[in-house]
Amino acid sequence: MSTLKFDEGRLMQVLVAPIVSEKATMVAEKSNAVTFKVLQNATKPEIKAAVELLFKVEVAGVSVVNTKGKTKRFGKTVGRRDNVRKAYVMLKPGQELNLSGEAA
Repeated sequence: MSTLKFDEGRLMQVLVAPIVSEKATMVAEKSNAVTFKVLQNATKPEIKAAVELLFKVEVAGVSVVNTKGKTKRFGKTVGRRDNVRKAYVMLKPGQELNLSGEAA
């Protein structure tokens, strides 16, 4: 486990949602990585600690991508989608993460 100590309540909030898309599935199959939407100010060590705490798996590495929100029109008004921070969490060989919630 990581030597750094994080606030457990904060770690529970770091991972916002798993990202389920074609790209995320392809990455998962190719490099044993899981994709999450994370808080805008989440750090890589925090994300690693959160995944290890919540899913009881070993994490090999974390890559992070910031995506700017697109400008979209809602009728007459112009709005913006939120900026998104994505984390690609690489798991160590032999580790598996079950997101579907069903018991194996």
